[in-house]
Amino acid sequence: MSQANNLDRRTFLAGTGAVALAGLASGQAEAQTSAAKCDANTLVTGNGTWTYRVVEGWGHLPAGTAFGGTHGGIATDKAGHVYVSTQSETGILVYSPEGTLLKTIAHEYPEVHSLVHAEENGEEYFYATVQKGTPTENWLFVKMKTDGTTVQKITAPQEAGFKQPNEWKLTAAVPGPDGSIFIANGYGDSRMFRFDKSGNFKASYAGKGKTEGMFDCNHGMSVDTRYDQPLLLICDRANRRLCHFDFDGKFVRTVTQHMRLPCQISFHGDFAVVSELEGRVTILDRDNVPVAFLGDNPDKTQWAGYKLLPGDVAVTSFSAAHGVHVDQNANIYVSDWNQTGRITKLERVTA
Repeated sequence: MSQANNLDRRTFLAGTGAVALAGLASGQAEAQTSAAKCDANTLVTGNGTWTYRVVEGWGHLPAGTAFGGTHGGIATDKAGHVYVSTQSETGILVYSPEGTLLKTIAHEYPEVHSLVHAEENGEEYFYATVQKGTPTENWLFVKMKTDGTTVQKITAPQEAGFKQPNEWKLTAAVPGPDGSIFIANGYGDSRMFRFDKSGNFKASYAGKGKTEGMFDCNHGMSVDTRYDQPLLLICDRANRRLCHFDFDGKFVRTVTQHMRLPCQISFHGDFAVVSELEGRVTILDRDNVPVAFLGDNPDKTQWAGYKLLPGDVAVTSFSAAHGVHVDQNANIYVSDWNQTGRITKLERVTA
């Protein structure tokens, strides 16, 4: 049996009650929705080895400081500091692992949509996509140091046939193994773009569509190193699936389907942690089969609800999980997409 057929056979179905999973290769117990697992007293969500406790009050902001919305990304640096992008002049928030706000950076970019950490020649950088920047610069890729200093910018490449400014609405960017820069135009025409390390346009591929190899909002992506051949793992959000592409732009396979609007991906060993805009975070194993669900919101009316206030959502549930990051200790950070912003730290519960 081919890998694609095997994965199709084992795709999952999610409903308002328990989630049924069949044929888990790892032999783990059937995953349950966190709605059935959460305990209001202990603030626990998840299942099995992926059981987590919500860290109450993590990321509390000082008086006079506001998220202004958390339609963005999360990353950590080598020192363990946590970087959270916002929808406001607050810029990117920098926290200690314990949740103390240390500083804010990149104030000239009040709407950073994605944030990916990279180490190159002993230096640390963030690959970021910007929706709103300065009065003259919007919708651009920015490579910055961890203090927010910009070292590179990429705007809409004329060689790619863009005629109007609003056609370039990038959503994610990652560095490839050879230094190439891959950018997703998810809020635009759903094409993928490849640039060399100096920012020179090299190619575009895919585009908007429902068939395999096409996207309907290629929203978030990461470099997947779990296999012999590194690949791009891309959230095809409106098509509700994750897809592998190689670094030459060739479609490899659809690995997971029937997701709830997948937004971003972060890896911990052989496991992928995926935020879903319809109120959930899903853990996938090396075969890209779900093994756990975190913060699964049983109230469908709250899914993808931007106008919700964080206080209206249960502490152990997500309304619109957008940004996600798992650190080296398997702690998971999630930002909900809503008008005032919400950050959650989930601390892994050990036996």
